[in-house]
Amino acid sequence: MTNHSEIQHHSQTNADLITANAALLAENQRMAELLAALQNNGDRKVDSKKTNADQHEEHQSESNAKTGETPPKNGRRRTNPFSEEIMNFKMPKNFTLPMTLTPYKGIGDPKVHVTKFESMMFLNSDSDPILCRSFPTFLDGAALLWFFNLPAGSITNFDEFAKMFINHVAASKIYIRDSNYLSTIKQGQHESLKDYMTHFTTGAMEIPDLNPEVQLHAIKSGLRPGKFQEAIAAAKSKTLEKFQDKATSQIEIEELRETQRSERPSFRKEEDRPYRS
Repeated sequence: MTNHSEIQHHSQTNADLITANAALLAENQRMAELLAALQNNGDRKVDSKKTNADQHEEHQSESNAKTGETPPKNGRRRTNPFSEEIMNFKMPKNFTLPMTLTPYKGIGDPKVHVTKFESMMFLNSDSDPILCRSFPTFLDGAALLWFFNLPAGSITNFDEFAKMFINHVAASKIYIRDSNYLSTIKQGQHESLKDYMTHFTTGAMEIPDLNPEVQLHAIKSGLRPGKFQEAIAAAKSKTLEKFQDKATSQIEIEELRETQRSERPSFRKEEDRPYRS
């Protein structure tokens, strides 16, 4: 049988456990209340900051409304000369820009530049938004600065864009070569006819509305004195086509002679010399 002292010991142990458990529950409750109080205090601070910010923004808006000023925006702002319809157009995934067209820097005929651009772009697409968004890629220097200074939304189609570009270049009095420039192109002392024709044709392409008769007279005058110039003068070619036919034949003769000269062995020169005892 259990004696009286053992019963008293078990009763005291249970009482101690109940007391310790109650103390632990009370401490947990106190910590929970403390955390809740800290969280509420933080929320009040955040709400206070938001309220102050809202009040400041509202006050600033009222002030701007009175003075008519526009509040500054963060970051760099770029104006877009294209309309919303052009900018919202979705470019094709397989679209590629022509790589052979040189960007226009302000020198030369702007009409020629626009024509070259259109002819190259038509191989890919003739869509008006694509033409508009691709054309600035082929502008450089002062021409590119002019584009970015255009009013926002002022470009709605490519025809207007090209007209604005051409008129701007003409109004700026950018130097454009005329037919008098061709008289300065002369065949060099050791320049082949092929190189001279290439040089002359490149210069003629930069002159707008060039008269074929003026071009023919200039290219004849630039020939180096020699047998070919005499042959041209005697033939009296009256069209560029006839002159080019004769020039092509002469170029073939010059290239054939150059090939034979390069293939001739050097030791043949020694054999051709007369023998001396």
